[in-house]
Amino acid sequence: MQKTNNTILMTGGGSGIGRALAEAFASAGNQVIITGRDTAKLQSVIAANPGIHARALDVTDSASIDAFAQKIVQDFPTLNVVINNAGIMQIEDIKAAPGNLKASEATVATNILGPIRLTSALLPHLLQQPDSTVAFVTSGLAFVPMSATPTYSASKSAMHAYAVSLRHQLKGTSVKVMEIIPPYVQTELMGPQQASDPHAMPLADYIAETMSIIQSNPDVEEVVVERCKRLRFAVANGTFDEVFRTLNP
Repeated sequence: MQKTNNTILMTGGGSGIGRALAEAFASAGNQVIITGRDTAKLQSVIAANPGIHARALDVTDSASIDAFAQKIVQDFPTLNVVINNAGIMQIEDIKAAPGNLKASEATVATNILGPIRLTSALLPHLLQQPDSTVAFVTSGLAFVPMSATPTYSASKSAMHAYAVSLRHQLKGTSVKVMEIIPPYVQTELMGPQQASDPHAMPLADYIAETMSIIQSNPDVEEVVVERCKRLRFAVANGTFDEVFRTLNP
């Protein structure tokens, strides 16, 4: 993607990595639109960041995605970057089946169907742009799962596979496909305690390293910070079993 002058749509931009990336991209000279279900959070972001735009969107509502896509390209005809960041992560006790299915199905709807539907709805527009990007925020857990969050881990594995396949199908077009692969980061994805967990990577450090990677290599396919490489390359390095045991004592 271009280093600047992009028009970027960021799902899940009301908090955490989504908000921090949106603010970083805006500071780098891009027009940014954030989406989310919590309008209060969206308003908080735009109040603190004049110039960032916000639109309500529930990525689990398939009926609203097509209408949203039509309206967003009308309002922002130069839209050329879509970052599928919205996601949920829930602890599941599979032994409690079928009681765990509600969390599993919500995770699939948000983390898999949401980005696939939105990408599909916006792809015709992106293909008409001279330089565009579809990005997916996955996770290091796509490569070494955490057993306490099985559907979340599986959903990120699915989106990694989808990104690889989409990239291959879009060869020769104006659309590039990027995967952003975070480690465990200090956000409130799994509750307030995560935001101050000393075992998690500080959010500001994660964003700074991620933006450095993207800006130094605009055609990067996978954005992997140093702290996440142990997970991302566990299979290639022959350390999968060791890393899995560390992650799942």
